[in-house]
Amino acid sequence: MGTPIRSEAQQRADEIAIFRAELARLEGEGVLQLDAAQAAAVRSHHDEMLAGFAGAFDIDRNVQAKQLSLGMRVASFLGALALAASVFFLFYQFWGNFAEAAQVAILLGAALGSLALTVGIQTRDASGYFSKLAAMVAFACFVLNLVMLGQIFNITPTDRALLPWAALAFLLAYAFDLRLLLAAGICCVIAFVAARVGEWGGLYWLHAGERPENFFPVAVLLFVFPQWVDHRRMTGFAPIYRIFGLLCLLVPMLVLGHWGWGSYLADYEGVSTRTIEGGYEVAGFVASALAIWLGVRRQWSDTVNTGITFFVIFLYTKFFDWWWAAMPKWLFFFVLGLAAILILLVLKRLRRSGAVGAAP
Repeated sequence: MGTPIRSEAQQRADEIAIFRAELARLEGEGVLQLDAAQAAAVRSHHDEMLAGFAGAFDIDRNVQAKQLSLGMRVASFLGALALAASVFFLFYQFWGNFAEAAQVAILLGAALGSLALTVGIQTRDASGYFSKLAAMVAFACFVLNLVMLGQIFNITPTDRALLPWAALAFLLAYAFDLRLLLAAGICCVIAFVAARVGEWGGLYWLHAGERPENFFPVAVLLFVFPQWVDHRRMTGFAPIYRIFGLLCLLVPMLVLGHWGWGSYLADYEGVSTRTIEGGYEVAGFVASALAIWLGVRRQWSDTVNTGITFFVIFLYTKFFDWWWAAMPKWLFFFVLGLAAILILLVLKRLRRSGAVGAAP
């Protein structure tokens, strides 16, 4: 076995805790009884492993430590937001007092200095909380750097600025195992690809959102990307890619299912908006169902949950279109409740069949 990373060490620590709890239960029920030497050897081996993991990665060794880690993650996130906001308002408050050369030097120094500080903290922070906080501040400084340099030199805003933002976000995310910056980088990529597709369709890049179909190409790219790159050593990166990919596919379908004028197809004569809306409603149901099927088949809980969520949203919006004005309100919500029960029964059947199929 190679050198583990923090997520693998934490998983092994959790498995040890589960093993110890189950072993104690089996001993109490008289099913299994280790002799004193065996029990001491197993406990000594596990204690040695946990001590090594704790020294190298600062893992959570018990439930109380897990609870404190959650609080530390929240504090790290809020601290990063506060420090980024502090840098932003500090610049804007005193910005007019500096000459142009000093402004450029301050911006470059803030971006490079925060990045160097992040790298320096990582070498001394086994837990990773402080280095992740510094990484988010470095990203905020870099974004502020480009925005204010554009203002200083009167550069026309362009979607190309999203590329260096995304590059730094991905660099920091993969270097420090930071899912929040991964999401930020993905959002930059989504905005850039949608803007490029919109420009090819004749739109100004800031108006790319007026055509929801601009997000379809990046949806495919994001969903298949985890299949091209091995993310097993990164904590939860692959699900984030898949969730954003599904959002870029299903949200535009949901919008176009009720706003056919936003489709490129509406520009063609003979294609009515009602036809477009009906087509995207059907496509939304099919895409959601396929996401559920694929998620069950590949054991991707994130894909299953996202598919179920949007399938229910599509279903409820159709119920609203069909029956809200025609039914008494009590009957309408009664039908919604029956639909929810039907969905539960179908999912229960799928779960049972999946469990049976996975048993061998």
